[in-house]
Amino acid sequence: MPRIRNNPNFNICPDYDTLPYAAAWQQIVNEHVTEAQAVQFLRNVWEAANNAEKALWLEQVEADREQRDQLRFLQEEQEEVQEREKLAEEEAVRKEEKKKYKHKYTPIQASGVPDEPTVTPSAYAIRKLDKGEYVELWYFTNDGLDEAHIRKTTIEEDAMVLSSLPDGSTAWVSSASARNASSVINDEDLSFEDFCQACPRFI
Repeated sequence: MPRIRNNPNFNICPDYDTLPYAAAWQQIVNEHVTEAQAVQFLRNVWEAANNAEKALWLEQVEADREQRDQLRFLQEEQEEVQEREKLAEEEAVRKEEKKKYKHKYTPIQASGVPDEPTVTPSAYAIRKLDKGEYVELWYFTNDGLDEAHIRKTTIEEDAMVLSSLPDGSTAWVSSASARNASSVINDEDLSFEDFCQACPRFI
């Protein structure tokens, strides 16, 4: 059905008893129908047609509203899908970045200013840990830390010291790579007290 372009609620009934409409009502007038009755008949016909057009207009307005609501719903649904895809893509990028740069996203512990000195084992033990090699727990006991402190305050890490090699020979090596083997206690020989001191520090 063709669209109704103008709102029929604003239409005004023509004045049928005027000269421009005389030819129309004169065709209705006869010995049983007067001029006034003919004019009123034309008005009734116009009002009936206008009321029918008003009903069609309401249907058209409702159909247009439903179409707009449907289009808006589809648009909002599409925007939600796009937003979810965008968030999923950003999350994937963030996960990949976290995986690639783990240290960058390491959570910072919520703690105050430390009131205890930093536990720093000997340069020898640190170097062994950096290489992923076995290190005796003794280096993290009170005795091991005390010796590390003494060596640090008396001998520079890059200083050369005379060290005994496994084959019995001696050679000059950096103090950071040397150790006092006579002081080191094997893990299985540590006392329970020393073991309890070393484990938390090592971890």
